[in-house]
Amino acid sequence: MAKVTDALRGSLPPIVTPFRDERLDLDTYRDLIEFQIEAGSHGIVVNGTTGEPSTLAAQERAELVSVAVEVVAGRCPVVAATGSQSLDETLWLTEQAATAGADAVLVVTPYYSQPPQRGLIRYMHRVASTVPHLPVLLYHIPGRAGVSVTVDTLLAMKDACDNLVGVKHASADVDFVSDLMARTAGEFTVLVGLEHLTLPMLAAGASGMVNALANIAPRDVVALFEAVDRSDLPTARRIGAALHELNRAIFWDTNPIALKYMMRQSGLLARNEHRLPMVPADPALEARLDAALERARRHPELLFGASSPRQ
Repeated sequence: MAKVTDALRGSLPPIVTPFRDERLDLDTYRDLIEFQIEAGSHGIVVNGTTGEPSTLAAQERAELVSVAVEVVAGRCPVVAATGSQSLDETLWLTEQAATAGADAVLVVTPYYSQPPQRGLIRYMHRVASTVPHLPVLLYHIPGRAGVSVTVDTLLAMKDACDNLVGVKHASADVDFVSDLMARTAGEFTVLVGLEHLTLPMLAAGASGMVNALANIAPRDVVALFEAVDRSDLPTARRIGAALHELNRAIFWDTNPIALKYMMRQSGLLARNEHRLPMVPADPALEARLDAALERARRHPELLFGASSPRQ
């Protein structure tokens, strides 16, 4: 497990889920994964928030993990997001991911129910204990889940679950990362989950990021991480500043609405298709995103647009 845990660092893009006539477009999905590997991404995340998992059937989520593991073929870690609103579905998805050969699972706090902290600890122990030989990461995204986890709760989870190795932190609370790093002596994986806070959280001690923008600019996101990793902060700051507008653009509407439009405009998706209640970008947003893409393609600091995207 230690070897896999050490590999959970760097840029691990959350792959979008492409649709064709409301069905999974697995051919495009395979192409998107290959695009990430060719670009040097350090791993991939399947069924993260960017993959619109709440619009997918559980069987479809399991299928996406199986396809990802097959395509990757051991070339980088595959992290499967397996959390759901119910314990039974989370357990089933986690077991399916383990059977498919995922390298780790990412389990979101159960959403909508707003459980107390002690309930979250017991929940994570139950999930982690079903896959004792597989690394587990907690997915902390209070803005979507409607529940926050304290550092004390996370440390209690860590003590209760031998295979809880880290957290994806999708919150603007940078102090959470600093506090966690100090209290674990840096021996806990923290993946940044908010694009525009990638650089500050990496500087605070995070070991990588799950950055939706990497779906269209993977080489630039990798370059940002690697600059920080080699302690080249001037370069990291320049890349971070150059990516800032596109990182913000991800949230000009509910993710991944803006992202899927930009991927279509970049030649990575043939269709900009979502499942209800998610919908495509409206004309005003499209115009705003087109302008941002054009500025990024002209930016001297970015590799974005310099290489031909997969069609």
